[in-house]
Amino acid sequence: ASAAIKRYVELGNALNATALSAIGTGYVCLLNATQLEAIHPPSLKLASLDPSACSQETKNLLYQKAKMAFSDQHHLPAYYELILPYLGGAPAADLKALSKDNVNMNVTTFVTLRRDSLLSLTPQEVQGLLGLNLPELAQWQYRAPVRDWIRLQKQSQLDELHIGLTGGTQEGYINLVTPKFPAVSSAPLGTMAMALHLLPALLLTFLTVSILS
Repeated sequence: ASAAIKRYVELGNALNATALSAIGTGYVCLLNATQLEAIHPPSLKLASLDPSACSQETKNLLYQKAKMAFSDQHHLPAYYELILPYLGGAPAADLKALSKDNVNMNVTTFVTLRRDSLLSLTPQEVQGLLGLNLPELAQWQYRAPVRDWIRLQKQSQLDELHIGLTGGTQEGYINLVTPKFPAVSSAPLGTMAMALHLLPALLLTFLTVSILS
């Protein structure tokens, strides 16, 4: 299938709506970065694709194409449903914007979002995204990526969601970093032991001389 797609493009054919429909969800993950960049955004309006099983790079590129394809409907309620199959490649800024649109995202969609984007969301933004589905988040609190997201949040802010999430950072918590001491000198251990043994005597001599002087 990959060879067929490559040959099709090499012959000068465009990856238009007809071609994308033929490729479908079953083979969309075979498209490389060059082929994905060649997709004309409006073609996605007529093609039904689901890149959820693709690499993160493919999801990112297809999301950008889909965002351009549906940009004229960005302020309409239907926009969320149109962009939904491609949200796995959405950057944090776009998710934060969606959190203000009462989209009521399913938790199953939420946990498949781009990891770096998901982890950058605040509890209030997650509440805005999930809306009526927020209580279901508690069922995921011990599983990645929700578990990892919880650990980055203040527990007081998680408590404000009133769904029983635990594991956030407590107020006044200090993250202690164990200092890294320099590597032990390569001097023979016997020499080092002797130096440590003589150190008190040397200090006493130094103090005595200082006082007498």
